Amino acid sequence: MSDVMNPAADADATARRNVFILAACLALSMTGVTLIMNISALAGKMLADDESWATFPLSLQFVGVMVATIPASLLMGRIGRRVGFTLGQIIGVLGAILAAFAIYLGSFELFAAAHLIIGFHNAFWQYYRFAAADTASESYRTRAISYVMAGGVVAAIAGSQLASWTSDLLSPYLFAGGYVCIACLNILTIFLLQGIRIPNPISVGISVAGRPLIRILRQPTAIVAIVSAMLGYASMSLVMTATPLAMQFCGFVLDDSKTVIQWHALAMFAPSFFTGRLIKRFGVLHIIIIGALLNIGCMAINLMGIDFNNFLIGLVLLGLGWNFMFVGGTTLLTETYRPEEQPKVQAANDFFDFFTRRSGQPVIRRPSGHRRLGRRQRSHRAADDDRVYADGMVQGRPRRSGGGQMKPTCVPFSNGLIELCAAAKNARFSAEKRDRITAPNEKPTI
Repeated sequence: MSDVMNPAADADATARRNVFILAACLALSMTGVTLIMNISALAGKMLADDESWATFPLSLQFVGVMVATIPASLLMGRIGRRVGFTLGQIIGVLGAILAAFAIYLGSFELFAAAHLIIGFHNAFWQYYRFAAADTASESYRTRAISYVMAGGVVAAIAGSQLASWTSDLLSPYLFAGGYVCIACLNILTIFLLQGIRIPNPISVGISVAGRPLIRILRQPTAIVAIVSAMLGYASMSLVMTATPLAMQFCGFVLDDSKTVIQWHALAMFAPSFFTGRLIKRFGVLHIIIIGALLNIGCMAINLMGIDFNNFLIGLVLLGLGWNFMFVGGTTLLTETYRPEEQPKVQAANDFFDFFTRRSGQPVIRRPSGHRRLGRRQRSHRAADDDRVYADGMVQGRPRRSGGGQMKPTCVPFSNGLIELCAAAKNARFSAEKRDRITAPNEKPTI
């Protein structure tokens, strides 16, 4: 009788059950993402003939997310959340195993294809936060979204640790163990997902349910919600993906970058325990604005220097800013559509989100005269790793200017953070490089 008289309380009881399960599933999925962020560029560098392609598999992964975002949402609009999420995890298992097999074969092309499949998998579980709101009452919806995102706290702690523990698990096939671990996490998630209780959505397609999509997206509230998530993710993707390589350019070791990524991931998800309450108290727009200011602070600190604390503090601010903008944008978006419209609106939102995330990926370019440089660098790395980072990756070979002066140069990168590190590293080793490269009968310019 009480359930009939108080349907909101009954809905919230079901929502709390779903939130607990979805938070656990997000924790496992984000642990896999954090693990990939730690090892994918390094594995790509190991497999590629040219190190400038090191981040290509990770970039291709984001392409996969963007391509599969709309089909994943519409598919779940037909078959339901639980079946759709389960299918996404099965795809993830296949992609992770294929990546490990590619490392075993030493195939960079197969490794990149595996990351594309992992991107398809990621497109499904990104809807966990919306699934949490499906059965929640209006008063509990903001906290439901926030609490699910809090599951990423586990990823902040476990992801980087797993990267260290599994990097040589299947030695001599470095990093293959990490992808096998990701497959195991996906299998565990499949079992957990069978416990969620979410009714199938009303919608049966993108064009037949509710108002036209363009009309919904023209609402000022929808525009603010989508732009908030887009900018938050683009900034996070641009800086976070570049940071491990940038720190390597600056002479830091894997454990240093692992620590920075770990704190960054913690800052991304730990605030979710109270972000929902902050939104209820101060309003969603104020939280989004604070998130944008935190991202600006991250950029300023990263451009002030290349010390460890610059990387650490910058990425902590970046994580906080992402959380406020992403949770705020997601909460705001749920106010713009009717139940029958949710699959197409959520699909459009995440498509724009991942499009900007893909655009924010740093692309490493190389000058035309160094097409085979990556293979030469790998052959010298075992002898002197630090010398390779100073001379090969930063490309500090002197060149003559118009006046005959020797000037070190570096490969141009699309990300200013890596450019800053490369320039500083280049300057740090410029004297040593001149002494080593200058011919015996040629004196360096003082």
